[in-house]
Amino acid sequence: MGIISIAAQLILSLSILVVLHECGHFFPAKWFKTRVEKFYLFFNPGFSLFKKQIGETEYGIGWIPFGGYVKISGMIDESMDTEQMEAEPQPWEFRSKPAWQRLVIMLGGVTVNFILGILIFAGMMWYWGETYYNASDLKYGVHASELGKDLGIQDGDHIIAIGDVKFDRYKPSLITQEIVLNDPKALIVNRNGQDVSLPVPADMAQKLTKYENKGVGLFAARLPQQVKKVTGGAAEKSGMKDGDRIIGVNGTNTFFLHDFRDAMENKKEEKVNFTILRNEADTVNISATLSPEGKLGIEHVMLNGYAPQQKQKYSLAQAFPKGVSTSYDFLTGQLKAFKQMFAGKIKATDSLGSVFSIANMFDRSWDWERFWYVTAMLSILLGFFNLLPIPALDGGYVVFLLWEVITGKKPNDKFMEYATMVGFFILIGLMIFALGLDVSKWFK
Repeated sequence: MGIISIAAQLILSLSILVVLHECGHFFPAKWFKTRVEKFYLFFNPGFSLFKKQIGETEYGIGWIPFGGYVKISGMIDESMDTEQMEAEPQPWEFRSKPAWQRLVIMLGGVTVNFILGILIFAGMMWYWGETYYNASDLKYGVHASELGKDLGIQDGDHIIAIGDVKFDRYKPSLITQEIVLNDPKALIVNRNGQDVSLPVPADMAQKLTKYENKGVGLFAARLPQQVKKVTGGAAEKSGMKDGDRIIGVNGTNTFFLHDFRDAMENKKEEKVNFTILRNEADTVNISATLSPEGKLGIEHVMLNGYAPQQKQKYSLAQAFPKGVSTSYDFLTGQLKAFKQMFAGKIKATDSLGSVFSIANMFDRSWDWERFWYVTAMLSILLGFFNLLPIPALDGGYVVFLLWEVITGKKPNDKFMEYATMVGFFILIGLMIFALGLDVSKWFK
């Protein structure tokens, strides 16, 4: 069901983005009395799942569930309709319109994508607000991963800042983001009451962006182990109770949750001895035989059981500026990531991916907040990538149109045909490369 949920979210998200992007071309074309021959969601080589002629435009749904297009008369596009271009220009054709009108038509799609991203982020801030934890409320500090230990973080450290950026809210991804994008010199932690500066190694950004380290992070909140709920299985049979603290596993100290998880690894169908602290006063020793999957049958108390959860709400007036700043921060972050790739500080092969990588951004269960967050990010990315000066993308057409506006010289149709063809080969090559990267990662 998880795969079905992810696939459904991906298709719905792309459908929203593609339809609205193409509307950004469609409506300006109509305003300038330019004929639009087709408006399609998804691609339809050979046949369509659905099509209907309304006026001069054929509306339809293709059978390849990615992308979409509008076919505008008198324009070199993915249809490569060269016969039309060999005829005399007609008043309703794209090529007959003034350069400024053609520029508006071409910029309409990316404009919609950027506005949509801002509106979604703003709507999320207004509806859900921001939920967070204050870093100062983490009584026991953090637990370092192996990557975190490479940086010098120790269990129990309290994160203070990364470079000049304060770590006021508990957000581990902030540290990773700053290291990858902004080259901070040091991570500041408080250790046993003293501030300690940990130099950031030159290769840390590359380590953090390796495929095998995706989602690992540098640290997590260090939490005491406590049973939130006994869900059945071995725990229930052994007499374990809600609220118990498992402070020992086979004689190993497991006061903290990460120690408990480490101690429970590779114990399928084993009989395990537990030391329980009950009611904060009584110590009880019990034994339980784990399931064939190594499950005990308990839920743990997580961060919201140890630190007060904070909520920042936004009025409608406050949400729009926040939507703009969130979109701007996301876009500048992507630009910095590309800069780091070109500088060789992070590997493109570890950071690029195909539609399968996009699908993995969604939650396996249907989480509307996550769905809209990913859709907003994809909308900003779609707008950015379509602005790249590659023929066959909106940005490629914009470059030629700006040249025409500045010089007064219009590139001839044959040149545009060849340029568009080259652009398509580049795009197809990039898609095959990205798909190959994803496939190769499955075998790692």
